[in-house]
Parts: sequence; C-alpha cells; structure tokens
Amino acid sequence: MIQLLDSLPDNVIGLVAHGDVRAADYRKVVAPAVERALAHGENVRLLYVLGDDFISFSAGALRESPILGLARGGRWERIAVVTDTDWVNLAFKALGWLIPGEVRRFPSEQQQQAVIWLCEP
Repeated sequence: MIQLLDSLPDNVIGLVAHGDVRAADYRKVVAPAVERALAHGENVRLLYVLGDDFISFSAGALRESPILGLARGGRWERIAVVTDTDWVNLAFKALGWLIPGEVRRFPSEQQQQAVIWLCEP
C-alpha cells in the first residue's frame, strides 16, 4: 500500500510505502500525484519513505514505478529514498544510474533532512 504525504511543496511528491506495494497502488495513488506535480510545469522531486512495515514491491509495481517511468521525460530533479531496509539501499546504490536526476538515500531517523534537501533550491 502507498499513502501520500501532505504539507510538501507542489513540485514535491511524498509517498510512504507499507506492506506489499502492488501495481494498482501506483495507478490509483501515485500516477495522479505525478500528473498533478507535472501540471505545474516544474521538475518533480520525490520523497519516498519505506515504512517500518514495508515488505516488498511486486513485479508489476516495479514496472509501474514512477521513478523509472518518468525517465522518458527526464522530469525527476531529486529523489530522496528514506529507508532502513538493506536490500532497498543496495538496489538504489546499484541501479541509481538508471534513475534520472539526483538520488540520495537517508536512514529513517533523517527523514526531516531528506525533506530539507528536497526543498532546497
């Protein structure tokens, strides 16, 4: 499941992943948020928090991922991934070159620093 975070600037999308993340989560929650952010005409920044109860991404979810899906337009400016999940950190470290824009990983206790980094000019 994915939930949107509120109280972020218009060009920053905040997501929190819980449990198993499926393709339907991206279509129902994430895609509309990305479209709203893109409508402002700015590059998009993403705060992606993997909650303590996060388990995994389904194969369909990985295909629907906005991080890779937005690569066609190159509109990601910054992506902050907040997680203490080791395999996710390793995946972003290994595959970060596939993701357009600047990507930084933050441990859970530094979520506020991730937001500050995303909001910097």
